[in-house]
Amino acid sequence: MKNNLRKRRIRAKISGNATIPRVAIFRSSKYLYIQAIDDVKGQTLAAASTLKDKEEMIKNFVKILNEKKIKKIVFDRAGYRYHGKVKQVAEDLRKNGLEF
Repeated sequence: MKNNLRKRRIRAKISGNATIPRVAIFRSSKYLYIQAIDDVKGQTLAAASTLKDKEEMIKNFVKILNEKKIKKIVFDRAGYRYHGKVKQVAEDLRKNGLEF
């Protein structure tokens, strides 16, 4: 319940568009999923998951965004605390050239 309220409060403040998409993260018990979303059109611009390897996921995701000439993003942690896997993904996205 608290996580849903936190998620709604965060989503009310942030949104993405085609030039600066919202990068949403989802954690399951085993995997991580990230996707770049254009909230204006309601489209997913890029998506990746850790079904194979986390480093490979980040590189493929950044490669797709670079092909679309996207350098800036809005990071949506979806109510998760900014530590552990969520923080590591954010830092890896920054290391690979994305700004947020």
